[in-house]
Parts: sequence; structure tokens; C-alpha cells
Amino acid sequence: AQAYSIKPIRFCRPTSNLSPRTNWTSKMQAVRGIVACRVAPRLAVSRTAFIVPRAFSSGAEDLVLVDKKPSKVAVLTLNRPKALNALSDSLMTQLVAKLEEIDTDKDVKAVVVTGTGKAFAAGADIKEMNSREGYPEVREQNMLAHWSKVSSIRKPIIAAVNGFALGGGCELAMSCDIILASEDAKFGQPEIKLGTIPGVGGTQRLIRAIGKSKAMELVLTGDMLTAEQAEKAGLVARVISKDALLDEAVKTAEKIASFSTPVVVLAKECVNMAEELSLTDGLRFERHVFHATWGLEDRREGFKAFIEKRQPEFKDK
Repeated sequence: AQAYSIKPIRFCRPTSNLSPRTNWTSKMQAVRGIVACRVAPRLAVSRTAFIVPRAFSSGAEDLVLVDKKPSKVAVLTLNRPKALNALSDSLMTQLVAKLEEIDTDKDVKAVVVTGTGKAFAAGADIKEMNSREGYPEVREQNMLAHWSKVSSIRKPIIAAVNGFALGGGCELAMSCDIILASEDAKFGQPEIKLGTIPGVGGTQRLIRAIGKSKAMELVLTGDMLTAEQAEKAGLVARVISKDALLDEAVKTAEKIASFSTPVVVLAKECVNMAEELSLTDGLRFERHVFHATWGLEDRREGFKAFIEKRQPEFKDK
């Protein structure tokens, strides 16, 4: 992947880049340039560009199943049911690779991630993690670092949490953009019971989702939240019956996929930036991104359709 930084002046691009014939990825890059030129000088934000597509070989075992639907939604299913979908390095490598591939696929506009069987993901593969000898080895490998790539995917991801989402499973769900949970779902960070701490965002994302006091209680006690408690705390968007969970997640993804992809990507980025910026900088960032949508054909089409009282026909441009 090629990474670039949004910084003042360095990545300025003229508005003429936003020609009607430019494909939407190029147009998005130009939009970013416009925003970068106007954001306060003290703002410097790293973001990952679209990743060049690469062939993915499933090898001996397909740990992540992919179902691409005609509605431009892809369902990715974690497939280690006998291990309650414990997150091994192989599974996470496959998941990240398939998400990166989907991120460049024009035929997919939104993603649902779920688990096979009784669990979304009951945690990391503890036996695999315990095979690392000591601190020098885990530091040299930068263990679990590649798991964080899930949150760098630009297209929206919905976690359909069926059953247990514990430890790494809870962290994976929080790395997604929307969490929908079945009635029997359970969330928690039980690493304290194993003599360690969360390693893929449990101490960082949880506090942003449910506040310090509740996050501290979960991390320090290893206790679990029911689906109802998770919804009440703000961790989960909605609780749905187990039988209807996947259908509802796909329905939500299809609704998102019906809108303009570049605008969805910009909206997702603005919401995520709110966790990292002060209110003043966040408002400034949002306003400049809002202004930049005036360079998109889809913004013009959306406004025109509203005035003409018809449904818009977005072209992702």
C-alpha cells in the first residue's frame, strides 16, 4: 500500500482536477488536496490510499468466505466454527487481504462482516499467541499490527455480531463502522484474566464508544456486556433477532450502497476524524470537505433530483 499524509500546502491540487470525465478515485484524491490546502496548519493527518489490487490465494484453508451480492454488497464470513472463529494470524491476514481487494472493487460499495456458527469471534487464537517466546520476538514481529488495517478500509463495514465478540473479536467489531448485534451477542475484553491487556484497540476504541468509567470496568474486570447492555451503552447501533441479523445487516449495507460512493467515503472519514480532532479543527475539516463535494457530479445530481422531486441516479463521480 502507498501511504500519504494530508498536510497543508504540500498536497495542494487545483480545482481543475475535478473534471466530469475524471474517475471517482482520482476525483477523491483531488478533493483531499483541496481540503488539505485549507485545513489549519497544525493539522496533519495520515491516511492510506487505495491499495493496488492483488490476487488472493486461499491456500489450504479458506478462513474467510466471501459472498458478493448483485446489490453491490459483499458478505465476509469468519470461518473457524470449531474454534468459535478465534482470530489466528492466518485468518486476519486473509480478512485484511480480502477487505483491501474489495476496497478497490467497483462492484462492491459496502461490506458486512460476520461469523460462522455460535460466535462472531470469541477472541484471538491464544495457543498461537502463546507460541511467541518473549518480548523481543513479539516486538520484532510487531505482533497484531496488521490487524489494525481493518480500520483503514475506506468503504463502510458493518459488523453483524452473532454470539460472542470477546477480546480480539470485540476489537474487530469496533474496527468496523457500524455494529449490529443479535439478541444473544456478548461483548467484552477479558485479556486481564490471561495476564495481559487488549492489543488491537480495546483500551482505545472502547473508551470512545462507551466512556471511561464503563470501559475501565470492562477492561479491569474482564466482565461481558449483553447485547442489550451494549446498545444502551452506545457500543451497538441496534439489537436484532438472531434469525434476522444477517438479512438486516445486508439490508443496511444495501441502503448505504445506493448512495454515491465518493460521498459515503468522505462522510465516513469525517465521522472518524471527529475522534481524533478538537471540535474546532473537526468543524473546519468537515466544512472544507462539505465545500469540496461541489466538485462532484453526484452532488449536482442529488440537488437536481431533489428539486425535480425524483430519485437521484448517482454515478460515483
